[in-house]
Amino acid sequence: MDGQSKASAMNEDNGTANSGAGEPLDLSGATPMMVQYMEIKAAYPDCLLFYRMGDFYELFFRDAEQAAEALDITLTKRGKHLGEDIPMCGVPVHSAEMYLARLIRKSFKVAVCEQVEDPAEAKKRGSKSVVKRDVVRLVTPGTITEDGLLDARRANYIVALGRAQNALSLAVADMSTGEFFLAPTKAGRLDADLARLSPGELLIAPDLMKDETIATALFDWRSITSPLDARHFDSTDGTARLKALFDVATLDGFASFDRADLAAAGALLYYLEDTQKGQLPHLFPPRRLNAGETMMIDAATRRSLELTRTQTGEADGSLLSVIDRTVTGAGARLLMKRLSAPLTNPDAVASRLDAVEHLIERPSLRHSMRAALRAAPDMERALARLSLGRGGPRDLLGIREGLEAAHAIRQELLTVSEAIERLPDEMTEAMRDLGSHHELTAELGRAIVAEPPLLARDGGFIAAGYDAKLDEFRTLRDESRRLIAGLEGDYQTLTGISGLKIRHNNVLGFHVDVTAKHADKLMTAPLSDTFIHRQTLANAVRFSTTELAKLAGRISEAADRALALETEIFESLTKAVLSLSDPIALAADALARLDVAAALAELAEAENWCRPTVDDSLAFHIEAGRHPVVERALKKSRETTFVANDCDLNPDDRLWLITGPNMAGKSTFLRQNALIAILAQMGSYVPAARAHVGIVDRLFSRVGASDDLAHGRSTFMVEMVETAAILNQAGPKSLVILDEIGRGTATYDGLSIAWAAVENLHNINQSRALFATHYHELTALKETLESLSLWSMKVREWKGDVVFLHEVAKGAADRSYGIQVAKLAGLPPRVIARARQVLSHLETTDKGDKARGLVTDLPLFQSIPERGTSAGPHGAPSEMEAKLKEINPDLLTPREALDLLYALKDLSKETP
Repeated sequence: MDGQSKASAMNEDNGTANSGAGEPLDLSGATPMMVQYMEIKAAYPDCLLFYRMGDFYELFFRDAEQAAEALDITLTKRGKHLGEDIPMCGVPVHSAEMYLARLIRKSFKVAVCEQVEDPAEAKKRGSKSVVKRDVVRLVTPGTITEDGLLDARRANYIVALGRAQNALSLAVADMSTGEFFLAPTKAGRLDADLARLSPGELLIAPDLMKDETIATALFDWRSITSPLDARHFDSTDGTARLKALFDVATLDGFASFDRADLAAAGALLYYLEDTQKGQLPHLFPPRRLNAGETMMIDAATRRSLELTRTQTGEADGSLLSVIDRTVTGAGARLLMKRLSAPLTNPDAVASRLDAVEHLIERPSLRHSMRAALRAAPDMERALARLSLGRGGPRDLLGIREGLEAAHAIRQELLTVSEAIERLPDEMTEAMRDLGSHHELTAELGRAIVAEPPLLARDGGFIAAGYDAKLDEFRTLRDESRRLIAGLEGDYQTLTGISGLKIRHNNVLGFHVDVTAKHADKLMTAPLSDTFIHRQTLANAVRFSTTELAKLAGRISEAADRALALETEIFESLTKAVLSLSDPIALAADALARLDVAAALAELAEAENWCRPTVDDSLAFHIEAGRHPVVERALKKSRETTFVANDCDLNPDDRLWLITGPNMAGKSTFLRQNALIAILAQMGSYVPAARAHVGIVDRLFSRVGASDDLAHGRSTFMVEMVETAAILNQAGPKSLVILDEIGRGTATYDGLSIAWAAVENLHNINQSRALFATHYHELTALKETLESLSLWSMKVREWKGDVVFLHEVAKGAADRSYGIQVAKLAGLPPRVIARARQVLSHLETTDKGDKARGLVTDLPLFQSIPERGTSAGPHGAPSEMEAKLKEINPDLLTPREALDLLYALKDLSKETP
C-alpha cells in the first residue's frame, strides 16, 4: 500500500481500527526488536500488525489494546518504552486463522509480518542482530481466501468505484473465486448497485466523497470503505495493468471499456497486488455488464422484501433461506447472485427455465446429478488459494475430486443427449464447459493420499509409490526409527532399567529418559561412559549417547530430505493445476450452474410451483399466488394453510388500491407479488398456479418503516425519502408496491400526500402498482383514474370480533376494523370501550365540532363500566345487581332457582 493511502487511517465510526497514523516515531531507548517492530508498524498505520515471534503473532502498543478488546484475550506487558509499560498480547500461529476471522468481521485490517531470514544468518551479523521480518500479506475484508475466514455460500466481493469524464463505474472481483467484472453506474443507482453486490470492501478515492450526491449514496457503506490514493484511479494505468495481467496487446477482445471502467479496474488491480505483495490471484478476463441487464432493486426494497437477510440481519427467514436447495458452496453463491440480480432479457430467463423444466421432468437424472455434486469440493476457492500460494494438499485433492465429479456428470449428460433429441441450451453449454481432465485427475490420483494434511509443511501427503526417491528417504527415516526402538531395548538390557525410554522433544531431540531414582546408576561408571547427562527434572533425568545422536541425525536428515522432496512435488503439481486454471475454473462454474438448475427443480417439484411465462409485455397476471416464506412458516407450524390470491395488473387495470384492516394480509399480498416477479426473472419456478410476468426493469417496495438514527431521520422522513425515490425513478415497466403512505403525520396531511402519490403513479409513472391504504377517501379516485381499480381484504364479523379471511376481493372495504384488531391485540376492555365511544362521536359529529366535542361531551377519564356490569344512576348498583347480592344459592330449591332465573331475565330487559 502506498504511503499516502497507508496514512489514511479510517475513522473509528467507519468501523476500522485507527492505529495512530501520522504519529512521529521516537526510537530512543528502544531495543533492536522494538525498533524493527515500530519501523514496520509505521508503514502500515491503518492495520493491526501481527508480528511473528516464534510460535506466536504478537501485537504491541495500541494494536495490542484494540486486539485484546476485540478478541477478548489477555492484555499483558513487555518491557518499557519512554518510561512506560508496553502493552502486549498475542495469538498462536497455528490458530491465527480463527482470530483473523473475528477481527475481519469487526472491520479491522491485519498486516501479517513473518520472519524472512534464517536465524543462523542473523547471528552471522552479530549476537544481538534481529532476524529480518517483513509484511508478507495484508488481510482485509475483501481480500480473504481461506475457508475459515469465508462464508462458503456467499460471494466476497471487493469493489472499486472509479470516475472519469463525469461517468462512474464499479470494478468488482471475488478473489476467492476469480470472478471479475465491470459495471457502469450512476450516482442515483449507486446504492442499489452496491446493495446487489453486498461487497466486503469498497475502494474509493477520498476526493470522490466531496461530491455530496456520492457521499449520500455511500453513507450506509462507510463501514467497509477503504480510502485509496486518487492517483491509482487512472484509466491509462488501468489499461496497462489489464493488458499485463491477461498478457494481451489490446482489450478489444474483452469488451468496450470506457475511461471510468478502466480507472476503477486499475485501482482494484493495484490494491490486490499491493495487499498480496505482488502475488495476484487467478482472475477471469473482465466482463462489462450493461446497466439494463438486471432488474434494479434499491437497498430499501431489498431490506423490505428480505431477499437474502431478514430486517434483523438473520439469514434464516429470508427468501434465500426458503429457496436454497443447492448442495455445493459454489451453487449456493450462484443462486444468491441470481436472486440478487434478476434478468431483464426474456430469452435468457427462458433458457434458465428450460433447464429447470428438463430436470423436473427427469427426476432420476436430477437425483444422480445432485448425488455427484455433493461429492464435489469447492474448486473455485481451492484454485484461488493455489494461485496465491496459500493452497495445501487438500486443495489439490479438492481439484481432483471436483474434476472427477465433473467427469461423472458430463458422461451422464452425454448419455442423455444421445438418447433424446437435445438438452436445453443451458445444460448443453454446461456439459461443454465441464471439459475433460483425465490426465490431471489421474496424476493427482496417483500423487495425493486419501486424507492429506491441511498444510504442505506437515508432509505425508504424497502417496507411496509415486516417487521412488521419496520412498527411499521415507524408508531410511522409518528404518532409523526402528533402529531406535531396538536401541531402547539394548539400553534396557545394558542398564537393567526396564523403565528406560527413548523419547523426543523439540529442545533435546531424541534422548534417554529415566526416573530420578535410576539416574545415579547412569551417572556412575561404567555406564557414565555411555550415557551423557543432559537435563534433570523433578521426576525424570535425561541423557544422550553418541550412538543415539548419530541415529537421530540420520532420521532428521532423512525426514528433512523427504519433506523437501514432498514440497517440490507439491509445487510441481500446483504448477500443473495452475497451467489449466481456465478450464478448471470453467468446469467449476458449470458445476455451479447445474447445481442451481437441479436445486430449483427440486424446489419446484416439492413445493408445487409453476413455470412462469416471462416476456417483454406489460402483463402481470398471477393466479393463486403465494408468499413462499409465509407459506413455509405456516407449514412448519401446521396451524393453517396459506390462502392463495390472484393479481392481474393488466394495462387497463395496472394500479390496484387495496383497503382493509391490519392483520388481514395486505402487506403479505403486496410482498408476494414482488417476490414472484423476482423469482420469475431469476429463472425460477414461482409459487402460483399460473404466472405471466412482463419484464420488470425496476422493482420498488415501501412496506413498513422505522426511524433512521444514523441519518437523523424520523420514521415519516424515511417513508417520504423512499416514496420520493419511487416517484422519481419508476416507469411503465416498473413494479411498485406501496403500503400505508402518509400514516406518519397528521391525518389530512397524510391523506393529501397519499392522494397525490396515487395520482402521480397513475398519470406520470404509469407503473404497475399495488397501493395499500387505510385512507378510504382515496377510493374516490376511481372516478377520475381510469386504470385504477378498488380491492380489499375480506373479513367477517362474529359476535363483535373480526375474522380475517386473507382473501383479496373486488371493491373497497367498508371500514378499517381498527378497534377490533386492537381488541385482538389485548388492549384493556376499558380502553376498547372508550375507543368505541370516541369513534361513534367522530362518525356522527360535524367535522368542525369533532375535536371540541371530544373534550366537552366525552371527558377523558369518565367512568366506563366494566364489561358484564350495569350501573344505576350516579353509579349506584342496579336493581338486578341488588337482587343478585341477596341470593344465597345454597338455600335455593331447583324450582326456586328456575323462577329466580326468569325474574332476572325480566329485570335485564328493563335495565337500560
